[in-house]
Order: sequence, then structure tokens, then C-alpha cells
Amino acid sequence: MNKVKIYSRFERFWHWSQMVLILLLMITGFEIHSTFEAFGFETAVRLHSVAGWGFLILTIFAIFWMLVTGQSKQFVPVRNNVKQQAMYYLVGIFKKAPHPVKKTVDSKLNPLQRIIYFGLIILVFPVQLITGFAYLFFHYPDNPFTLEGLEAVAVLHTLGAFLLVAFVMAHLYLITTGHTVTSNLQAMITGYEELETEHETEISKN
Repeated sequence: MNKVKIYSRFERFWHWSQMVLILLLMITGFEIHSTFEAFGFETAVRLHSVAGWGFLILTIFAIFWMLVTGQSKQFVPVRNNVKQQAMYYLVGIFKKAPHPVKKTVDSKLNPLQRIIYFGLIILVFPVQLITGFAYLFFHYPDNPFTLEGLEAVAVLHTLGAFLLVAFVMAHLYLITTGHTVTSNLQAMITGYEELETEHETEISKN
């Protein structure tokens, strides 16, 4: 095992900034829905809007970075080893079986992670941004949606929020599935991770 720099400064900035914004959006969003009280309704609405703008700006920079650096390839789904990866998380990890796909600098995400992140980037994030800003700008009397349209927007936005909650919970668990409990977390802080440098298994692109 050799220490290899696997995450750039921007990747780490993107990851932690996105995490903070998603958590703030979740907390304020559920407060707006009267699930609990933390900031007060008006402050929660204001913070939710600011975090939404911040998330949009961060997403634009991230897309630009992925296209310019070619890192968008990291998020393209593949068909190889999907079943093996699922079985590893369901059974193999508890039997201390070896990871079916080795992480490399060119293949940082395993097949299931690729599918999940691709879905977030292509579907969940756009839906959240579109419905969030639609609700923000078109719920006033001078620019109203019809009642039915407004309800549909709110339901879609809330559904996306629950999907993000599920992702965050799964992500917190997966953080602990590296070669040590804290290795994945440390890698996202320092940028370096211990990787196998011989006989690496690359993810095929099919």
C-alpha cells in the first residue's frame, strides 16, 4: 500500500462545501415544513434561499471543473462488477472479503457509486434546483402558479429532499467501509489515500 494523492483541492472544497449546503438546506427545509423549530420560520426561509443560490453557484463551478479536467468520466456508469459490488456491501463486507473493485486515481468510484452519483447529478440536483427556484419566484400573487402546479412543485421538491436524506445516511455509512474505518474520511481531508499500486483492477468502460 502506497500513499497516493487521489483528491485535488477543488474536489475536497467541492465535497465539504456541498455537504455544508445540503445539511443547511435539509435543516431549514424541514423547518419550513414545520417538522421542528431551530432558526424561526422567516430566518429558515432566508437561509434556505441563500443556501440554494450557493448550491447553484457551486454546481456550476463543479460542472465546469469536471468538463475542463475530464473528471466527468469518473461519474459515467459502467456495467461491470455492479452485482459483485452490491453483494460486497450486502454480505462480503461483513465477512471481511476483499473489495471487488480496487480504487485508483483514474477510477475513484466503484460501479454502484457511479450510478448513485450520476443519478444525483443528472436527476436529483436539477429537480431540486428547478423546483426550488420555481417555488421561490412564482409563489407570489403577482407571478403565481396555479394551485395545482404549485402543489406539484412542492411535492417534487420534498421528494427530492427525502432522496437526499437517504443519500446522506448511506454516505455516512459508506465512509466507514474503507480499508480502515476512518481512511475514507482522512482521504477527503488530506487528499491522500493508501492504495494498492500493483495488480490494480481498473473499472472497464462498456
